[in-house]
Amino acid sequence: MTTPIPARDFPRWDANHAATLDAARLLLYRSNLLGSDLRITNYGGGNTSAKIWQADPLTGQQVQVLWVKGSGGDLGSMALDGFSTLYMDKLLALQAIYRGPGHEDEMVGYLPHCTFNLNPRVASIDTPLHAYLPFAHVDHMHPDAVIAIAAMADSEKLTQQIFAGTVGWLPWRRPGFELGLMLQRYQAAHPGQRGLVLAGHGLFSWGDDARACYDNTVGLIASAQNWLDRERVVRQVPSFGGPARQALSQDEQDATLARVLPVLRGLASKTGPKLLHVERQAAVLEFVNSRDLAPLAALGTSCPDHFLRTKIRPLILEPAVYMLQGAALAQALQERLAAYRADYGAYYQRCRRADSPALRDANPVIVLLPGIGMVAMAKDKATARIAAEFYVNAINVMREAHAIDRYVGLPEQEAFDIEYWWLEEAKLQRSPPPKPLAGKVALVTGGAGGIGRAIARRVLAEGACVVLVDIDQGALATVTAELAQAHGPDHVRGLQCDVTSEASVIAAFRHAALEFGGLDIAVSNAGIAAAAPLEDTSIELWNHSQGVLATGYFLVGREAFRLMKAQGAGGSIVVIASKNGMVASPQASAYCAAKAAEIQLSRSFALEGAPWGIRSNVVNPDAVIRGSRIWSGKWSAERAAANKIAEQDLEAFYRDRSMLKRSVLPEDIAEAAYFFAAERLSAKSTGNILNVDAGNLAAFTR
Repeated sequence: MTTPIPARDFPRWDANHAATLDAARLLLYRSNLLGSDLRITNYGGGNTSAKIWQADPLTGQQVQVLWVKGSGGDLGSMALDGFSTLYMDKLLALQAIYRGPGHEDEMVGYLPHCTFNLNPRVASIDTPLHAYLPFAHVDHMHPDAVIAIAAMADSEKLTQQIFAGTVGWLPWRRPGFELGLMLQRYQAAHPGQRGLVLAGHGLFSWGDDARACYDNTVGLIASAQNWLDRERVVRQVPSFGGPARQALSQDEQDATLARVLPVLRGLASKTGPKLLHVERQAAVLEFVNSRDLAPLAALGTSCPDHFLRTKIRPLILEPAVYMLQGAALAQALQERLAAYRADYGAYYQRCRRADSPALRDANPVIVLLPGIGMVAMAKDKATARIAAEFYVNAINVMREAHAIDRYVGLPEQEAFDIEYWWLEEAKLQRSPPPKPLAGKVALVTGGAGGIGRAIARRVLAEGACVVLVDIDQGALATVTAELAQAHGPDHVRGLQCDVTSEASVIAAFRHAALEFGGLDIAVSNAGIAAAAPLEDTSIELWNHSQGVLATGYFLVGREAFRLMKAQGAGGSIVVIASKNGMVASPQASAYCAAKAAEIQLSRSFALEGAPWGIRSNVVNPDAVIRGSRIWSGKWSAERAAANKIAEQDLEAFYRDRSMLKRSVLPEDIAEAAYFFAAERLSAKSTGNILNVDAGNLAAFTR
């Protein structure tokens, strides 16, 4: 059962901070507070507004301006530039040219004519909903507690009962100009109310100032949740009809997901790259293990924000499917996905209008696995994670509505008309084109070193997600945090790994599968270096070099191969070897032999990977000194001694001995690794060696 939500448990309003803010920044502060709590609204959901008096930039006269969250923004993370600003007198004047519900979409084209101060932020379709309510401050939120009431069959009567007549109710109507006028008419006929519930949709609330509006909003949500909790205690109705099965153990879940997710991802990615997000919180497990899972899931979601992110309904994969192995698993998943796509295509054909946009990707977004949890699939990790959050919201709504009344999903045609609304299509068309590695997952060993960090940074810049592995936990944590700060936490994971340990390497690749669904790029870069004259080379030094540089690269290549083969979507293995793999250096026999082994391993990977579209190539650096942890240890002194120079002269020595007389930097190696990682650059390259050594005649490949 959910925990009651006293209003005091919502994000606290800081009166001292608020007193320092002007009207626009007060609106931003309120918006960020409301958007920071998923109980109030989900990512990208809801909107806020304030009507503010400002000087007209042309006349200098004071005019009333509607500040309202613009299209595509997120309340929790937006800044001031996330608000559209529109002249209120012009918005009110639009009512005179409105031709009725059959023509409401054309009103969107008039919103730019109402723009105040040339603000480039596109106005949301919800703008009229705020403009035509006569309050200075308005919030429109999608709290689970209120949507649960809004999605009950007897929603209108219950709204009256729960809020003792202080909150109004309107039937479902998609957002737009007509709904704005419906709100205006309803409020005029029912003065003195605190808010209004939109059936199947959410809550409108208001106030005379920013603080009063915030307090009203969270107070109404708390009242709704507390009523739901009391009713469930009185009724003693088990959630979702009670449990039908027990969850698998954590180890069983992990093992099953690590086996299933790459296959699922590979099959779903045939229509475009997919990244996966696993969600196993208590609410999800309660739902997927329940008796009423199938009938409730089939009803679909209610709130438009939910199904826009999750599709109208999920795919359920029963244990009889996901417990299969190998080819049988792939065949069963293929059949289930094909059936889902056919069903979705039929939904499109039933509901399409003459001017509907073309059918989009028909694969499921949400996949439910009884006994395990939920998997969300989308074009990038953030979108998948957010879709999972939205479906958790939908689960919370279904739990409350199903326990107290009868849960009602949005009618199919209404759902379609939102999903394939030309305004939603226009929003999609405004999205920037994907980066070259968007939807790809890379694992980089030695990720905390100079070269590993540079490679990770390079592929992250091109849209990839990265799993960094390194044996140095402290350095790994620093680099992971740095890259997550620069590229977003959804894109970066760090895991301690000893590449000489088979169990540790297997765990690293399982981690990649559990976090992102699989792997597309594996960069073997973990490195050590030690030098000694041949007669002084101990078996310990030899074994250590072979363990990290040969055995470690074998284990990484093998696990990458296994994972990529399971996906059936190809992949790229990049081996960061060395000039020393091509030409020996004095007093480094253990190092040179291990580096030569790496090159031959890559050729073997290329040979066996070709039938599966798995490419393997080598990058051969030479003397990457800046930023290198290897050169900060004994190797630097040993190479200086072997070459009979001072240690501080090493970089100049290696630069001057090259044909191009240039130093080789970590970023140079990263560019070469990116070349082999990117399909658009090297799709037909495998078994190759790319020297990045500024020119060394002895190391020419032949």
